[in-house]
Formats: sequence, C-alpha cells, structure tokens
Amino acid sequence: MRERVLVAMVDFKERNAWPMSQSAYEMEELVKACNADVAGKVMCPAHPPEAATLIHKGKVQEIAGLVGALEADTVIFSTELKGRQQRELEEALGVRVLDRTQLILDIFARRATSLEGKLQVELAQLEYRLPRLSGNYESLSRQGGGIGAIGPGETKLETDRRRIMERVDKIKKDLVEVTRSRQVKRKKRQGKHVPLISLVGYTNAGKSTLLNTLTDAETTTKDGLFTTLDSLSRQCVLPNRQKVVFSDTVGFMHDLPHGLIEAFKATLEEVESSDLLLHVLDVSNPEYLNFKLSVDKVLDQLGALKKPTILVLNKVDQVDDKSLIIDAQRKFDMTVAVSAREKFHIGALLRIVEEHLADQVAEVDVLIPMKRMDLVRLAHQEGEVLLEEYGSDGIHLRARVPVYRQETYYNCA
Repeated sequence: MRERVLVAMVDFKERNAWPMSQSAYEMEELVKACNADVAGKVMCPAHPPEAATLIHKGKVQEIAGLVGALEADTVIFSTELKGRQQRELEEALGVRVLDRTQLILDIFARRATSLEGKLQVELAQLEYRLPRLSGNYESLSRQGGGIGAIGPGETKLETDRRRIMERVDKIKKDLVEVTRSRQVKRKKRQGKHVPLISLVGYTNAGKSTLLNTLTDAETTTKDGLFTTLDSLSRQCVLPNRQKVVFSDTVGFMHDLPHGLIEAFKATLEEVESSDLLLHVLDVSNPEYLNFKLSVDKVLDQLGALKKPTILVLNKVDQVDDKSLIIDAQRKFDMTVAVSAREKFHIGALLRIVEEHLADQVAEVDVLIPMKRMDLVRLAHQEGEVLLEEYGSDGIHLRARVPVYRQETYYNCA
C-alpha cells in the first residue's frame, strides 16, 4: 500500500522569496517521486515561528484532525525542522513527521545508482542526522518503511554517534579517492585537448534529453524531479569536426539542502573545470526566471557563475505564445531557443558552441609534402578541411584544426 502524506506548507511571509504556489507544486512532485500519495495540503502560518513546534498550537491541532480524517501516515513540512520540533510534532500528531530536506535526501537515496552517488547521498543523510541524535534515539530505532527510511537507517547506525562519525570520516576518505580518480581522468582529457561542456539547470529542465539529442547517449529520461543523479559524460563531434565532451550533472533546486551540495562537490567539480556551460532552462514554466536565479545561486557556490555560458531555452514546443520566447531572449545575452525532445534548433545550438570554442581552433594554410599524408588524414579526423589540392610539389591544405596541432602543420616540411 502506498504511503499517504499530508503536506504542511509553512508560510514565513516576509521570508518567502519563492511563490507559495510553486513551492506547493514542487512539494507534491517530491512526494510523488518517493512513490507516495499526497492525501492533502495545509497552509501553516509561522510568523513568528514557535520554538517548540515551529507552527502555532491551534494549527498543530488542526493538522492532527486532518491526519485522522485523511488517514495520513506521514506529515511532511515544507521547511527544515529542528530535532526538537520534529519530536514535539510527532508526539502531538501521532504519526511520522519529516521535513523537506529529508524528503529530498530520500529521493536521492532512491535514485543514486553508482557507488559514488550512493556514498554522496549517505554522507548527506548522516550529516543531517548527526546533530539531531540527542534525545532522538527512540524515533531512529523505530524507523521502518516509507519516506526517509532508505539509506543508512537500514544499517542500524541510529543510536551511536561515535560510529556515525567514523562512518562519515570513512565516506569522506572514499570520496577523496573518487575526486583523485576524476582528476586523473580530467588530466587525460585535457592532455588530449578535448573541451568539456557541462549541462547545468533546474531539475526537470530537460538536460538528459538534450544530452541524448546532442550525443545519442540513450540516457533514461523521465518527466519528474531529480531523475538523473549520477553524472554522465559523452563525446561528440561538432559540425566543424572538433571533438568535445558533454557532461550531464545533477539537477538543482531552490533551497537545495546545503549538505547535498557539499556531498556532491566531487561530482560538481566537473562544472568548475568546464570550458563552457549550457544552462538549460525550461522556458515553458512561468517560473523560469526564479529557476535561473536558483541555478545561478548554486553555480556561485561552486565558483562557476562567471564561466562562459550559453542559456538554452528549452521546451519551446510547449510554449503557445511565442512572444514569451522572444521576451526571454531579450532578457539575457547569448541565448538559443530549442526543443531537445523535438530536436528543434539543435544545429543553431551547436553553431553557437563552435563560436564559443573558436579560440581553440586555428586555420592553417600549408603545403604538405607527399610523404606526410598522415597530416592530411589527421586534418580530416580532428578538423574541418576547407581546401585539399594535389600538385607536383605537394598537397595544398587549408583547414581548421585544434590550436595545439597548428605548429605540427607549419613544421611539417
């Protein structure tokens, strides 16, 4: 039987920088991503917030009544709860109480497939639970099924702070090794002078679909939040024959738990070392401007906000009023409107990518000796041949080739 969840939307009034309607929609989608049903939603004013329960006593009593009427198994609050608040609410409501952070961590635990991803999620879960252990042993020891129960809770770490800290240290050491492995791979790629282009964006913006369209990667895609956690890189040859690597990344979200950003830094280092970012934006969503601000905030945390960026306005096939797309393009520099699903304007996107990477390509105009046919073949493999004429004195070749190959051609005589 699917878990029935009552969503408690906490309204701080002056602290709400995000539209409450969008927050409510996202909470509902997050619950669905955990294979649970939303039994109902309730608005909870918290101005000022109560120290013990966050929300006022009358609202706690109202929620308790709704829990019974709706036969809810769990109440999930739209903001992070302190350990004491969670305990007091569970006692008052008689059901499990979770917060938005635990909900997102649970989704990540369900979606992580690689060893690296599982370690990153477990680290974030443990660091979230560690400061909440005091006085919370009973609630941790009785964890069963349902949202929030996937991950380290299954390994009986709940009552031992020392063991949890040891596990945290072990995971951090393992992730350092992962980082070193990534750095070795990155150096190999950089040694081959292949530019790295990272796809970033709000969750469900269509990054994985775009990666599939650009590289025929055949990544599994699904309409939902956080469907892709493990980063995926695929090589692509641009129309000018330049080789590049496109890398998909975990989707961002507003107020993404800080622990997740920290835990996933090993993966997100790819963004920091990229030559170019493709910021994929779902322009069909009325809140796309808020989405962009949220992603920019995370990029700033990663030190990648000032990276060369192309703003990819995705899902234009789902926008009926095309003037909205024109308006979006006027708001920002270097944009391209595409539909990754329908493969609309992908060629235009690739041309803009070529323009951004133009400084990594040089045009050579040389006379190559007949004995150096290997260079002619190399020009066809790595570059774009503009002219190839055979004469008695050699081969007249004009081509665009990677910059690091330029001297090889001029010194071929």
